[in-house]
Amino acid sequence: MKSTAFILLVSVIAFFWACGPRPVPPPQPVEFHPGTPLFSKAEKLFQEKEYDNALELYNEYISNFPKGYLAAEALMKIGLIQTALGKNNSARKIYEQIVDRYPDTFFALTAKVEILTTLSNEGKYQQVIRRAEVILKTTNSKAHLLRTYILLGDSYLATGFAVDALDSYLSAYKKAAEEEKENLYPKIERAAKDADPKSIVRLLTRMGTELPADDLIYRLGVKKYEWKKYEDAVSLLSVFVKKFPKHPHVVPAENLIQEINEKFTFNHNTLGCLLPLSGPYETYGHKILNCIELARFQFNATHNRSPIRLIIKDTESDPEKAALAVRELSEDRVGAIIGPVAAHEAAAAEAQEKRIPIITFSQKENITTIGDYVFRNFITPKMQVESLVSYAMGVLGLSRFAVLYPNEKYGKTFAELFQDEVDAYGGEIVKVETYDPNQTDFADPIKKLAESDMEFIEPPDEKMVGPEFEQIKPVIDFDAIFIPDGPKTSGLILPQLAFYDVVGIQLLGTNLWHSHRLIQMAQQFVQGAVMVDGFFAESRSKKVEDFVTIFEETFDDKPGFIEAVAYDTAMILFNLVSRNDIQSRSQIKDEILNLRNFNGLTGETSFDPTGNAQKRLYILQIEKDHFIELENK
Repeated sequence: MKSTAFILLVSVIAFFWACGPRPVPPPQPVEFHPGTPLFSKAEKLFQEKEYDNALELYNEYISNFPKGYLAAEALMKIGLIQTALGKNNSARKIYEQIVDRYPDTFFALTAKVEILTTLSNEGKYQQVIRRAEVILKTTNSKAHLLRTYILLGDSYLATGFAVDALDSYLSAYKKAAEEEKENLYPKIERAAKDADPKSIVRLLTRMGTELPADDLIYRLGVKKYEWKKYEDAVSLLSVFVKKFPKHPHVVPAENLIQEINEKFTFNHNTLGCLLPLSGPYETYGHKILNCIELARFQFNATHNRSPIRLIIKDTESDPEKAALAVRELSEDRVGAIIGPVAAHEAAAAEAQEKRIPIITFSQKENITTIGDYVFRNFITPKMQVESLVSYAMGVLGLSRFAVLYPNEKYGKTFAELFQDEVDAYGGEIVKVETYDPNQTDFADPIKKLAESDMEFIEPPDEKMVGPEFEQIKPVIDFDAIFIPDGPKTSGLILPQLAFYDVVGIQLLGTNLWHSHRLIQMAQQFVQGAVMVDGFFAESRSKKVEDFVTIFEETFDDKPGFIEAVAYDTAMILFNLVSRNDIQSRSQIKDEILNLRNFNGLTGETSFDPTGNAQKRLYILQIEKDHFIELENK
């Protein structure tokens, strides 16, 4: 009977051991701990990233074996799962439990490091920095030091302290095993990107033989080149060549230094000017130079930077001399070039070859197609037509247009652009007529614009009937007329329009209409005419008002568009060549391309991907004997 009862008891215990909740056994050797199989199952799921199932088993282990020898590790795995699932706050609470329950164990130190991970994940970088400093002072564990230095470096980098980040990553490199070092290179490079060369060399030198300083300096010098930080690259590669003259990479380093010096770097605060100070365009050259010098005086007086240095070259409007001047400016290592006024193609082609950003004052078509270092800051026909049509249709509400233009290049260009822009806006060009640029009688083209119908007008006396009572009444089926010509010819056309009863329509012109000569010639026949221009000396803008005042006081003259655009261009480039964060001509080129809505004298200026300036032009109207500025929305 006892034997039967004993067998039954053993059978029941075996059944519950296999299928039911496991009782907490008395202390026994580790290898026979009843929680080990459960923990092993959880570990397998953890390795397979079956986190939900693994979490359930780890929690079960903690619940059943709160004092088991694997309890600390189970808690650690629960924390790691919560971290992996993005539940940083929950994970942090678990890690804090580990620190409290097992303060003197390996797991406590690991938990402190993992707390840094959760804080970093939440962007609490200052807390990471404070806690990391404590950990670094209280442990000698290579694994924990490695992880802490990496997290500390990440936090310094995220808060903008590149040198401190680099210091941390290099310290981590010292603790890393060989297979781990390669993974640290990207972090070291990211920190070095914004660290100055002196700090990089200082840190590598301080760590002595524990780091491969020669390889790192060379590698970071090449990286600086790839990041277009050319001055930094030259600095690091020069140190490398000097310190390690027998290194196999010395020759490529020297070649790269030579290439950078020839193509990319420049002397800060140094700008080149290509101007026709003699020859057929010398008047314009001296006007531009006056404004550039005025801009330089004002820039130096208002910016806490090193003074701007100008290197001025006289092109004499000669293409060969313009190209030679660019080569000389390249040797002077200027950051960029302003000009020229003439010989644009030769200067632009040479500047493109030398990789020097150049901003020309040219209306010549396709000048910027020479290359990506060639820019134009000038008022172009396309720019004028876009602003004029936008205002005429968008603000004035006009939709039907006539065009009367001279049969030569200027007139044809504007007429074609005007038609394209009106079509794009959904308007209609009703009539188009041309005339010889040399003619002074415009009766024929005006009559063709105003197609005449013969209408019988009832005479006052029925007996008075005859051809003499047939009168011509013009048919005006357009809202506005666009005349792209200068003030001399336009001043002859406008009175003749009125003579042939082409009246009651909006007159539209180019920037050439912004001339008092037009008002003097056409007088009452030009009232209300609308035109565009790149500069208006009587503008309501405080910036323009101040500029005009100091210009008149300095030069006893009133500035025009050429002076204003030269001033704006100089200010744009002065700012770029004096910035410490810009180290190469290619960066200047990129900054010009990225310029948006520069608030200058010639309106808001940006540059499009082709290198052409885009401006919000002034819309002007003639009122009595002067021009007024209209709001250009």
